[in-house]
Amino acid sequence: MTPQLSLHPQQAQTQTQTLSPRLQQAVRLLQMSSLDFNLELQTLQGDNPFLDFEPDADTEEADADAAPDSERDAWVGDGARSTRQHEMGEASVLEFLPRPCGLAEHLHFQLSLMRLSARDGLLAHAVIDSLDDDGYLRTPLQELLPEGSLVPAPEPQELLTALRYVQSLEPLGVGARDLQECLQLQLVTVDCPAERALAARIIEQGLAAMARHQWAGMARSLGCTAEQLDAACHRIRQMDPRPGLRHSAAQTRYITPDVLVRKRRGSWTAELNASVVPRVSFNKTYADLLRKHGKNGSAPELAEHLSQARWAVRNIEQRFSTIASVAQSIVDRQRHFFDYGPMAMKPLGLREIAEELGMHESTVSRVTSNKYMATPGGVFELKHFFSRAHVSRGGNSCSPTAIRGLVQKMLEQEPAGAALSDAEIARRLGAQGLDVARRTVTKYRQLLHIDPCDQRRRAS
Repeated sequence: MTPQLSLHPQQAQTQTQTLSPRLQQAVRLLQMSSLDFNLELQTLQGDNPFLDFEPDADTEEADADAAPDSERDAWVGDGARSTRQHEMGEASVLEFLPRPCGLAEHLHFQLSLMRLSARDGLLAHAVIDSLDDDGYLRTPLQELLPEGSLVPAPEPQELLTALRYVQSLEPLGVGARDLQECLQLQLVTVDCPAERALAARIIEQGLAAMARHQWAGMARSLGCTAEQLDAACHRIRQMDPRPGLRHSAAQTRYITPDVLVRKRRGSWTAELNASVVPRVSFNKTYADLLRKHGKNGSAPELAEHLSQARWAVRNIEQRFSTIASVAQSIVDRQRHFFDYGPMAMKPLGLREIAEELGMHESTVSRVTSNKYMATPGGVFELKHFFSRAHVSRGGNSCSPTAIRGLVQKMLEQEPAGAALSDAEIARRLGAQGLDVARRTVTKYRQLLHIDPCDQRRRAS
C-alpha cells in the first residue's frame, strides 16, 4: 500500500533547553567573597548609567587614616601624574606591566577560545567557578547548578564532559577531584612510555607506600627494579599536587568578615558587617528621563540597562539576606561553641541548614564559601562550622573540631619533659570512648602547628 500523506497540521511537543544567564550570574555572585563582589559591582556600575554606587563615608575616612601620610601623598601624586599623562596622550610605564591573572580568569580565557556549544560552555564555566584555590573541584558535579536553572537538567555524562573540557586546560592537573586524579592528569608530561606506565601504577596503587618510603615492598609488588622505581617516583615528585596555586595572587589578601557575632540579652546573634554591604541605588534622574523621552521603545538599550539595574539591586538584597539567614542558623545550632569553645562544636551538615531555610544544599554551600564570621573567639570561615559526626562507642556524636580541641587540651597540659606521642593521645581518646586513629591525631597536631613528641622532648 502506498502511504497516505496528511495535509492537516499536527502538533508535537519537543523539549528545548532554556538558559537563564541572569540566574547563572546570581549564582556566581553569591559564591564570591565580599571583596570580589564589590569589585564586580563597581564594574557593573561603570557599564550601567542607572546604578549609583555610594561608598561608605566612614569606610573612606578609615581607609585614609590607615595609610601613612607619606604613602598617601605618594599615591595621590602618582595618580595625578598618571591622569595628566593619560589626558596628554602619554602612557605610564605602569600601564604596560602585566596585570596579575587569577586561576578562574586564566581558565575562563582558555575556555573562550574553544568551540563549544552554549550548553557545554555554560557547564564548563560552572565547573571553573566551583574550583578552589588549589585548582580542585570539591563540589559534586550534580550540585554545580541550582535545580531548575538549566532546562532540560544536565545529564551526568554532560557534566562529566564539561569537567573533561576544564581538565584539558592549563595548568595540567586542574579540575581534579582528588590528589590521585590530579597526578594522573599530569602523566602526559612523562615521555617514556614504560616510565609513564609504571608511574601510573604507582599513582593508582602505591601512593601511600610511596609516602611511607616502602621501596622494597613497592618494587616487589610492581615487579620492577629499584632503579626503575626510583626514576618513576622522581617523575611523580616533579608533578604539582596543587596546580591552582601558581596562578594565585601574590599580594596578601586581608579578610574582612561578612558577619559579626555578638551576645545580646543572653542570646548569640549574627549581624551583617555594614562595611561590606554596598549602598547601591537607582539614578533617579536618568530613570525619569527615560520615562519621559523613551516611550514607544525609542531607547531599547537604555530600557535594558534599567531592567538590569533593577535586577542587580534585587540580587544584592537577596545575596545579603541569604548570608544573614544562613549565618544566624549556624549560630543558633552552634551556640555551645560560642559559649564554651571548640570542644563544644556540634556536627553539622549542609542539609540541616538547607531544610530549615527551605534552600537547596548547593545554595548553602555557595553562601558559606569565601564568607567569614567574626566571633569573640576569632574569625572563621562559615564552612568551619560544618563537619560530619564522629560517633563514640557510647553512641554519642561529636565533631572533628571538638576532637581537635581535646587533642589541643591534652598537648597543652602534658607534663614537662614527658611529651605525649600521637599514639598515646589516640589511646587516651579511646579511653574516653572516642576511637580516633593515630594518623588522625597526627593530622590534628599538625593543624595546630605543634612539633612531634621527640622534638618537644628535646626542646624541654
